[in-house]
Amino acid sequence: MLFLKRNAPFVFIEVEKNRMKKQKSNAKKIMDILKNEYPDVKPALEYSTPFQLLVATILSAQCTDERVNIVTNELFKKLRNPSDFVSVGSSELEKYIFSTGFYKQKAKNIKLSSALLIEKYGGSVPKEFEELVKLPGVGRKTASVIAGNAFGIPAIAVDTHVIRLSNLLGFVQTKNAEKIEFALRKLLPQNYWVASSHLLATHGRRVCIARRPKCLECAILDYCPSFKNY
Repeated sequence: MLFLKRNAPFVFIEVEKNRMKKQKSNAKKIMDILKNEYPDVKPALEYSTPFQLLVATILSAQCTDERVNIVTNELFKKLRNPSDFVSVGSSELEKYIFSTGFYKQKAKNIKLSSALLIEKYGGSVPKEFEELVKLPGVGRKTASVIAGNAFGIPAIAVDTHVIRLSNLLGFVQTKNAEKIEFALRKLLPQNYWVASSHLLATHGRRVCIARRPKCLECAILDYCPSFKNY
């Protein structure tokens, strides 16, 4: 017994290593299956430039991507670059984005970000994550969306679908977006990071629906520890 006690820390470390190795393997397998299910997966938000993606992502807070795309389809015909957004009146911009909700704060953030882009970055959206999060209305999720999709920089954007599925799949036991982001970074190879957000979000919309999951139609059912709870 004394021998076991003395070696208990080493046994624990070995068990933890094996657990993490298995979890990494399962996480990668899950993403590979989802890639096969959704081979053409892409960002839900529609955009043509990094700046348009910035605006669309700010508008997506507490709003569906479908609604944002409807709004930006018309918005980007009228306002195309930071200068346009700085020049437009606040009330006019609020009118354009009203249906996305929280329109006053969103209009304010978009105008402030546009002004900062002109003043500090020559009118271009910066690639650096640390610079992106300095823009008004831009948190880690928005910065990750822009870095990953506009510039191809490895990043994981954690939205409500990613939070929910990461918990259901046993990747994490927390609703904290930042903790989930770093947990997924440890579990997945870098070249999986950007796609992982889209794959989990797409699966969350189409199959693992919050209130009515289609578990028997789920391609990753064998890897889901939460299936027995439904």
